[in-house]
Amino acid sequence: MVERIFRFPLKQNIGAKAAPTVVKGDKIVRGQLLASVGEEQLGANLFSSVSGTVTEVDEDEITVLADETQTDDYIKLSGSDPLELIREAGIVGLGGAGFPTWFKLKDPFETEGIVLINAAECEPILGHNIAAIEKAPEKVIRGLQIVMDIVHASQGVIAIKEVHTRAVRRLRETLDDERIRIALLPDMYPMGEERAVIREVTGTLLGVDTLPVDADAIVVNAETACRIQEAVDLKKPLIDKDMTVAGKLKGNENLIRIFENIPIGISVGDVFEMAGGLDEGYGEIIMGGPFTGKRTHPDAPVIKTTGGLIAAECFMKGPEKLGLLVCACGAGKERLEEIARSMGSEVAGVEYCKQAHKVKNSLKCENPGKCPGQVQKVLALKKAGAQAVLISNCTDCTNTVMSCAPKLGLPVYHCTDGALRAVNHKLIRRIH
Repeated sequence: MVERIFRFPLKQNIGAKAAPTVVKGDKIVRGQLLASVGEEQLGANLFSSVSGTVTEVDEDEITVLADETQTDDYIKLSGSDPLELIREAGIVGLGGAGFPTWFKLKDPFETEGIVLINAAECEPILGHNIAAIEKAPEKVIRGLQIVMDIVHASQGVIAIKEVHTRAVRRLRETLDDERIRIALLPDMYPMGEERAVIREVTGTLLGVDTLPVDADAIVVNAETACRIQEAVDLKKPLIDKDMTVAGKLKGNENLIRIFENIPIGISVGDVFEMAGGLDEGYGEIIMGGPFTGKRTHPDAPVIKTTGGLIAAECFMKGPEKLGLLVCACGAGKERLEEIARSMGSEVAGVEYCKQAHKVKNSLKCENPGKCPGQVQKVLALKKAGAQAVLISNCTDCTNTVMSCAPKLGLPVYHCTDGALRAVNHKLIRRIH
């Protein structure tokens, strides 16, 4: 391994920023604690994914110069109790905002409860969760069993899209626990949204301001379950990340590549080099999936919640005036405005799906993936002077937009277009 700079932001999750436990000049080894939070504080510890030398410590991040030679060995966690090990390991939700996992599991169910593994692999292009299940289904099953024991759950469910036939078969071949079943989900976006998974599995639609515990449920991402297994059985801290790297890569024979155990803190650019290198002429780099990912750059570090890196196609030239239709399940207003600027378009107006409700600092969909119609919103954008619409809608919402916008003379662009074009994927438009 050539010498590389690794950067570890002190805040990679919901909750408190971690406090550094190292200083500039320290020699460290893989698995060593870099920053910590108090035992009862909502937050997550941070560990080094490499051996090397600390070159900088500031209020936002720790920088490490990695040794030229690295091994897979790591300093093992010191705890023994499963919940303690999960907290010590710094595990957070690896499919979304990064909520500290130990905090979600600290209060056992008072009555019979259910733990759901979210293996929907909801975003298009991303495939690392399914690949991991196909390779080692026993890890996600074991992670589920650990969580069930911690929270005293009577049932466990692995929720996965029916379209992932090989992963489903591998789970069925491996599963030998009568408490656990497999639930098959439809192939649509946003099946991986937490409340959508609960709705599909239990039949309960939670309100926008309620939590899974209100349905006697806990939802855990598939990779999070695997990292729980590692923390408890192998005493391994969260230092590596599975991810999908895709898009404008050198060599057109493989536009989507899956990587296991990428060390957290490595630069985005170095990950693309591992995938063969960035091709010239990409429009932007997206960290995350096409629907909800954020724009990033080659020097940015991979963090705990990084699931995908996509080099998107160059932006199409947009019309002079573009209307934005924001969906709670996809890109937000700021992200759509960013895309509009990259298309060279002025924003004529902004409308929100009528099922999108503001909860604290985010939008929540009243019934994820079940759309009531968007005609009123599209008409409002046309009246505002929009010559086309840019949308971030889910599968069903996009259908309703496509049923009216073209009839009103408004072309439709989607926030996922650049990413999907880069991998020759069918665009999100009318879904039959």
